[in-house]
Amino acid sequence: VQLQASGGGLVQAGGCLRLSCAASGRTSSNYIMGWFRQAPGKEREFVGAIKWSSGYTFYADSVKGRFTISRDNAKNTVNLQLNSLKPEDTAVYYCAAATRMLLTTTRISDYDYWGQGTLVTVSS
Repeated sequence: VQLQASGGGLVQAGGCLRLSCAASGRTSSNYIMGWFRQAPGKEREFVGAIKWSSGYTFYADSVKGRFTISRDNAKNTVNLQLNSLKPEDTAVYYCAAATRMLLTTTRISDYDYWGQGTLVTVSS
C-alpha cells in the first residue's frame, strides 16, 4: 500500500485547509485510514480516523468539531478538512493505513503503512 499525502500549507489562525491522502497498491475497504500529526519537538499524535467500509469516523478531543474526515471511494482518497485552525495545530500531518484491525484504533503501532507527511503551518 502506498499513501501520498498532500494539501498542506501556510494559513492564518481561524482559516482552513483540506488535506488529501491518495492510496494505491493493495488497498481494501476493510482498512482503517488514520491521520496523525507531529509538531516540532513533540511526539506523533492521533488526529482522527475513518473505517473505509462504513465511513465511521472518530477524532481526538483536541480536534473534535473542527476537523472532519471523509473518503472518496472512486478516487481511493481520504480527506481531512481542517477548520478553525489554531497555531497549536501547526505540525506535519501524516496519513496511515491500519490493515489488521477490525475496530478503530488510535495507536500508532496498529498502523502498517504511512504517507510521507505534509506540513501545516498556522500563523497567529
